[in-house]
Amino acid sequence: MATSKPTQNEHDHELDGEEENVQPDKKEKKKKQDSEAAADLEKGTDYAEEKEISTESIQNAMSLVNQKTSEERSKKASRERELAKVVIRKEDVELIMTELEVTKLVAERTLREHQGDVVKALISLTN
Repeated sequence: MATSKPTQNEHDHELDGEEENVQPDKKEKKKKQDSEAAADLEKGTDYAEEKEISTESIQNAMSLVNQKTSEERSKKASRERELAKVVIRKEDVELIMTELEVTKLVAERTLREHQGDVVKALISLTN
């Protein structure tokens, strides 16, 4: 009983058979990954399409923003009118300017915010 060694051609033929078995597995995995990736991509595009913004929503948001802005402007203008009514003395403005080295506008504004009270204005500026 003599066992013969396989020749090089027989050995190569055996390896080719093994490679053929491995290749279909890789191809199947690749196809599966491709189909999963395509499904994920499709989900992403579907979501974006469902989230379309209507012009009515945009108009409502813009009107709300405009309304808030006009309310804030109105409050600010009202506050400025109130401050303009406050009587302040020129000597008080000069005192604050020289003692704290601030501009005339800052000194006047602070005095007006504290109804002309120099002590409160000075305390406010030093804190």
